[in-house]
Amino acid sequence: MEGSPRSDLYSNGLRVENEFLAATAPRKYLAFARSRPRGLNGEWQTRPAGIVFHTTESHIAPFEEDQNRELRRDGEGLLEYVSRRRSYHFVIDRFGRVFRIVKESDYANHAGNSVWADEAWIYVNLNQSFFGVAFEAKTNVEGEDIPVNAAQIHAARILVEMLRARYAIRAENCVAHGQVSVNPANGRAGYHVDWVSNLPFADLGLSNNYKRPLASVELFGFEPDAALLDAGALAESIEQSQAKLRAEAAKRSLTPARYRATLQAEYREAVEQQRDAGTRTP
Repeated sequence: MEGSPRSDLYSNGLRVENEFLAATAPRKYLAFARSRPRGLNGEWQTRPAGIVFHTTESHIAPFEEDQNRELRRDGEGLLEYVSRRRSYHFVIDRFGRVFRIVKESDYANHAGNSVWADEAWIYVNLNQSFFGVAFEAKTNVEGEDIPVNAAQIHAARILVEMLRARYAIRAENCVAHGQVSVNPANGRAGYHVDWVSNLPFADLGLSNNYKRPLASVELFGFEPDAALLDAGALAESIEQSQAKLRAEAAKRSLTPARYRATLQAEYREAVEQQRDAGTRTP
């Protein structure tokens, strides 16, 4: 890597602009082991475990030559806004430029209430544990077209390549915001629906993680929101998750509803542990 105060250039051709760089605090979080009964078994982690992909949901001008001035003005306004709010680690603008918003060593305010899991660990509230990568784009849940352009996809691919190589991030932990977002108030999965469909996993060098079970449903008893049910990309994932939950409930001689209530209590305990972790030093 070649670095300067304004930008960093990586061996795979990735250029990351640092003009809007901000800081929060060093990453630290509790991860919960899947191999042991849950409860008081959170373990300290500081390594980024994954990537959550977002769309900025900002104003999108037509991507046409006579709109260049407006496109750049909108883009700069967006970057200033997300920098003030420490909203993501990286933003990929309409021209395919990659901007570092929050230092890679720090957390960013990108995922909110959220759940994901890999084979070894369960992650709760992913601001601390996952990188946030946002495309300057707007979700079209019902549309079939990908809401980003070829330049953005190329930039995202080499950004993901760099992050995965540098931090040993597992492919299955590179996921869409719509897959991980939850609403604790009503027990629904899918509170946010950005990239609930059409995330070009293959073009980013990743497997189709839309087919992976939703950890929030399987492990913490959330029920899919209507927006998730309407997203055809997640149909298999939702069915897998619900089938696993029903099978585990039967194994414990519980109704699915009763088992969901037990899992929701465990979710609240995990959130409480994670909140307490933020006030302690590892």
